[in-house]
Amino acid sequence: MSALLWALVALPLSVGTLLAVAESAADRYAPGAAVSTALIALGLAVAVAFEHPRAEAPLLEGLPAGLAVDGLSGYMVVTVTAVTLAVLLFSVADIGPGEARARFFGLMLLFAGAMLTTVTATTLPVLLMAWEVMGATSWALIGYWWRDPERGAAANTAFLTTRAADLGLYLAAGAALASGQAPSLALDELPEVAGAWSAVITAGVIAAAFGKSAQLPFSFWLSRAMQGPSPVSALLHSATMVVAGAYLLLRLESLLAHSGWGEPVVAWTGAVTAVMLGLVAVAQSDLKQLLAASTCAQIGFMVLAAGAGAVTGGTLQLIAHAAAKSLAFLVAGAWLTTLGTKALPALQGAARRHRTVGITFSVAALTLAGVPPLALWAAKDVLLAGALEDNTGLYVVGLVGAVISAVYSAKALWFVWQPAPAPATDGRKEQLPVVPRLPLVTLAVACAALTVTSFPPVRDAVQRVLGGDSQPQPHVREFVLSGVLAVVVSAAVWMRGPQLITFPGRITDWASDWLRLENAATTLLVRPVLRLAGALAAFDDRVLDRAVEGSARSSVRLAQWTNARVERLVDGSVEGVAGGARALGRLARRPQTGQLHQYLAQAVAAFTVLAVVLVLVR
Repeated sequence: MSALLWALVALPLSVGTLLAVAESAADRYAPGAAVSTALIALGLAVAVAFEHPRAEAPLLEGLPAGLAVDGLSGYMVVTVTAVTLAVLLFSVADIGPGEARARFFGLMLLFAGAMLTTVTATTLPVLLMAWEVMGATSWALIGYWWRDPERGAAANTAFLTTRAADLGLYLAAGAALASGQAPSLALDELPEVAGAWSAVITAGVIAAAFGKSAQLPFSFWLSRAMQGPSPVSALLHSATMVVAGAYLLLRLESLLAHSGWGEPVVAWTGAVTAVMLGLVAVAQSDLKQLLAASTCAQIGFMVLAAGAGAVTGGTLQLIAHAAAKSLAFLVAGAWLTTLGTKALPALQGAARRHRTVGITFSVAALTLAGVPPLALWAAKDVLLAGALEDNTGLYVVGLVGAVISAVYSAKALWFVWQPAPAPATDGRKEQLPVVPRLPLVTLAVACAALTVTSFPPVRDAVQRVLGGDSQPQPHVREFVLSGVLAVVVSAAVWMRGPQLITFPGRITDWASDWLRLENAATTLLVRPVLRLAGALAAFDDRVLDRAVEGSARSSVRLAQWTNARVERLVDGSVEGVAGGARALGRLARRPQTGQLHQYLAQAVAAFTVLAVVLVLVR
């Protein structure tokens, strides 16, 4: 079965690479190839989810590349491939023949393949490689219309923000390697690391997860990511990059528990994000921005579950959110294509004009609201039960976040179902093509089918598949409380409309601008870094460059002085030696007359001198 596991991750990565490299030459065949690949990948995912295979291959000395499917990753591979198939099927109609389709579908397959590798990785090197590919492809997809400077800037903001947080994962890998207690860098070995290295690993994992999943204080990048095509938003928000951080925290829940401080930090960050970004969603007048803020809030519940040890509730939340959020973003994309707007006031009557789309959007919104018996209602109660056992205050904050989710969901529904103030057309209802309607209906059915997670036997079965210790289950009163609150709040917003949830002007501006987190990051981090870079550049220009230029000038002057003085002296010495040698040569030739009696006289003189020397020496 390991061959199926290798094929699961290799197939979308290979086909995606070929399409992205081929570009315009494969535009005609790209949609069919991408949908077929996603369909095959879904079949492989279902197969490996039941068989739980493992695979390993040599990577570096002592560091193998490992993949495995267990309970948690089994649910994830099916979720990722199913959502990818639905989104790509919708993209066939949304990304028209005039676009760079091979590049788009190739990057989408690479994106999904990187997520599949992420959720099946068992070692940090493989996880890091998949993490990097996912970040790079998200940048390319958000900036898909790269000729627009605003979209390019949005892609850069998203990439740099997540990239900065990703350094935490490198820090964790370095600490694990330096500790010597996790020699193969296997994820299962990380909780076994003791001492200060354990704290470094935990901090690095948390930072990387918060950045990838757009939790506070990194949430603002998700607002900028809305500049990409709607199918990109649907895939990014539902089952790939943005949930990767939450998945990692659920996967490494034992590491958080082992640290002692990791669980409360993660749980409270998730709870506060669910509340604050829920309020941001309430304040939005743009449907895609509302859905983006709601993604941060809904993932906050998954992060809360990881910190509270409620892995079952977090997993149910992740799966149900993937179906609901992908559906909601695809509907927003359909309305943007047909009506040319994503502003909520301009979308009044949109659900009435496109009944199929309106009904499917209602299913997604009610699922996000947590209205019984839809899936997120049950998932939130399961994870909040873990929060209640851990900390009453944590439960209260989480419950407030759940109520706020009902508010922004009901607000979106109120706008799209309200009669339009004036007919935008001649009264005829436009019909979406069958191709984009099919994935919408499929995802709506999936949201409805996931309501079975509200039944205790199903939750117990999920927990058995996930394994681990027995987790707290919600009581009937908690189910009733959260369900009643969701219904009452949704009904109140529906009856009174946006007037019920109007904030004071300054608070509205602050919330609609995503808590001005980007401004804060620019003020506290970007500008100081740029100033430091400017100071270093000035030091380089004014000090280092001048020092180098001064040294060069000094070297030239020394060379000139050497040439003028020293070399002249050396040349004179050489010439003097040569002149002396010539003089001695001339003197040495004088006794060489060729006459025998002179040579005899010279020999007698030489021997006489030698005899005198010998006498004197003795």
